Amino acid sequence: MSAMKIHLAGVGGVGMAALAVLLKDAGNAVSGCDIHPSARTRWLEKQGVKVFIGHSPDHVKCADLAVFTPAIHPDNPEFRAAAKIRYRGEVLAELVSSRESIAVCGSHGKTTTSTFIAKLLIALGEKVSWAIGGETGDFPVAGANGGVLVVEADESDGTLALYSPSTLVVTNCEYDHPDHFKTPADYKACFEAAKSRAGEVVDSEKLWAESSRDWPALETLPLHNRKNALAAIEIALRRGHSRRAIESVLPSVVSSLPDRRFQFVAPGVYTDYAHHPTEMACAVAMARAKCRGTLRVLFQPHRHSRTKALLKDFPKAFAEADETILCPTYAAFEPPVEGGDIADLYAELRASGTKNLHLARSCAEAWHHAKLSAKEGDIALILGAGDIIDVAELAASGAAVPVSRIIVGAGTNTWISDLATGEEYVRTLCPAGRPGAELGIPWMAGIPGTIGGWIKMNAGAFGHSISEVVSRVLVDGRWIDRADCGFGYRASSLEGEIQDVEWDETALAAARADSVDYLSRRRRFPPGTKGSVFKNPPGDFAGRLLEAAGCKGLRVGGAYVWADHANVIALEPGAPASDYLALARIMHERVKFRLGVDLEAEVRGLAL
Repeated sequence: MSAMKIHLAGVGGVGMAALAVLLKDAGNAVSGCDIHPSARTRWLEKQGVKVFIGHSPDHVKCADLAVFTPAIHPDNPEFRAAAKIRYRGEVLAELVSSRESIAVCGSHGKTTTSTFIAKLLIALGEKVSWAIGGETGDFPVAGANGGVLVVEADESDGTLALYSPSTLVVTNCEYDHPDHFKTPADYKACFEAAKSRAGEVVDSEKLWAESSRDWPALETLPLHNRKNALAAIEIALRRGHSRRAIESVLPSVVSSLPDRRFQFVAPGVYTDYAHHPTEMACAVAMARAKCRGTLRVLFQPHRHSRTKALLKDFPKAFAEADETILCPTYAAFEPPVEGGDIADLYAELRASGTKNLHLARSCAEAWHHAKLSAKEGDIALILGAGDIIDVAELAASGAAVPVSRIIVGAGTNTWISDLATGEEYVRTLCPAGRPGAELGIPWMAGIPGTIGGWIKMNAGAFGHSISEVVSRVLVDGRWIDRADCGFGYRASSLEGEIQDVEWDETALAAARADSVDYLSRRRRFPPGTKGSVFKNPPGDFAGRLLEAAGCKGLRVGGAYVWADHANVIALEPGAPASDYLALARIMHERVKFRLGVDLEAEVRGLAL
């Protein structure tokens, strides 16, 4: 693959950046592009790779070959414009198969193991080139120095089966990537194919079981990293290096781990890339060993398909945590799947007895809670492979938690998180804070809330809404005419504190004169509700859709769907707010997947 013009889309990604360096070293003219500039794109430019910021079909017009990852959709303009296309895994497999190479594969530990191998062989005086999915301080994702090529071989897209390395290291094999491998047998078959093509195979688990060697430098490492280091030692021994030589350099080789492998972020804060339950349990155990106070684990699942497929395996990962805060699932490039939402994982953990469990509306909210709750000796462990990495950067920055002031009336239609969020809820004392019931409007009978709350959400019932009787509204000291309030179904454009209201007296009198006994027709909500969870979509009723989707009878912890109406969630005494949020998300998910309707929340504060 020499003397070609090769373009890599998404070159700022760790895997693509490493491949770009190897292709450049092989004599190709290499370019790449990414959406944003980064430290890695700047590093690539220093390696002689031309980097464009942004995507454009022009980038591939003169390229002999365009390289993509499965994350790039075929509708991408560069993908459509490319004359010849190959995927990253295919190209890397070809490079590995064309020279002396050591490929490291496995469900867990391959980044650390391949890093240990490359660093150990370099420390022992060998020339080494490498392509690894992680950085360690001044040890970048790739190096082109001739000699043996050490690579991290990714199995996620099945291209591992194409590798023919001189030596294949297999760290372990535990089912993962259900988006590509439909069964555990499919997953295992990919590893078996790679093993059959390799010159020799080093089985890390078997090596650990059979090894009787004593390596004092490994004693301070956690068990899983001792296994990773032992695989590197075995490679060095097979390549003719003496035990004495290995012992002399080993402490420095294993002294640091790749970035985001139990990485120190700030005092009391660590982050780890772990997103499979087995990896997560290892990271939590490492944090537990260091923690002298409360261990808070902040976790963002990676992909809906993995969340659903491994749902029953996740509880064990949090067994040693004192508090667990879940963040919305990171989709990567796959569409959502029913049963793979963060709420589904919350429900599973809740049922399994996971202690002090919370559901956050965002990764930032989870961090705000950890920061505001932290005491001396506590540890916050940030887990996941998605955009929760931004939380680690936020923690490292030391930025203060922003405080927002939220005006509420009676708060009967407002969901308030059980996390410490920095949100300050202030009860309005203005005239509009009076109970709406004092207006005596028959079709509003039995509806809780304040006048201001009714107006802001344009509350109503039986085909009527409060905007029918409004003349103008005083908001933060400014009067706004009814026509400018942006009233719609259960909505208005009013922002700020509603302080007072002037009524359309004629309309108000007509409303009060309505002789229908609406209260007798209204179902009485059970205690612990916030009214209707979802708005009625155009031309239909949310309650009908929720019942048709099978929501009646659903329960998460102490939150349950009311038997008399599928659009009402009731909370048992003492049930956390997270139960309500999780159940609302599951209800929303059911209607969306089963009936194709994307319901909009009526209860204020929910994030769906």
